[in-house]
Amino acid sequence: MEKIAIISDIHGNLEALTTVLNDIKRRNIKTIYCLGDIIAKGTHSKECIKLIKENCQVVIRGNCDEVFATEHNLENVPEILKTRVIWNQSKLNEEDRKYLLNLPYSYEFYMSGSLIRLFHSTPQKIDGFAASLDSIDKKRAQFLPSENTISQKNADIVIYGHNHLQYLDRFYNKTLINVGSVGNPTDVIRKENFDSNSMETTQANYLIIEGNLNSKDYNDSLSYQFIRIPYNIQKELESNNDNPELEAYKTELTEGKYRDPSKILESFKNRNIDISKL
Repeated sequence: MEKIAIISDIHGNLEALTTVLNDIKRRNIKTIYCLGDIIAKGTHSKECIKLIKENCQVVIRGNCDEVFATEHNLENVPEILKTRVIWNQSKLNEEDRKYLLNLPYSYEFYMSGSLIRLFHSTPQKIDGFAASLDSIDKKRAQFLPSENTISQKNADIVIYGHNHLQYLDRFYNKTLINVGSVGNPTDVIRKENFDSNSMETTQANYLIIEGNLNSKDYNDSLSYQFIRIPYNIQKELESNNDNPELEAYKTELTEGKYRDPSKILESFKNRNIDISKL
């Protein structure tokens, strides 16, 4: 039996990544897969890329990796996006950008009889979205192949990131797992006077999966473990003095609240989800 640690959405948070890697090492896990978004938001993009290169056997490209490693014409873009592009690209050299853009879209393997497919967000779009509140049809599409997947088989288990919130669902004898975020965990469904302490959300998240790697035998056992681990958030924030969106970054790290509520509301509206009733 083999254990694999699966991490995602580091977002330049060096303190969180270092803490998680140390925890994985403490558990004597030798294999680590990363589902992307290594950079952006925090100031330590270069340091995080270096650690991911040194420690991960599989690395998938995330939407932020792609956006901020790509050249842009900034003449007619909103000022806030221009600021983000300029600052995030200032943290990268040509080698970093080439590395990020050459990362694969997806990866798949068998473990204990199940075809497991990994990608950052959805099989169809690197910045697509599927979450617990979405319809069964939308979540079912996570298991379907696309031009971006390695095989054209339906997956048995899908493991992805992007949403920054740990989640597991089962339907059609399939398992859908979001590993959460190492460096930027958030929860967009909040309710005053009902929320738990923010530490329930803001600790670094990752997943451990254990089974017989490369086995197509369903008689082998398979297990999942969600990990939530505290790290020194204040130390991370103190190293972000040059961050042009430091207050927004602080809110996300200390409260687990996404920086742009209007974007969240628009996303739910586009997906026909009425969060006023939640």
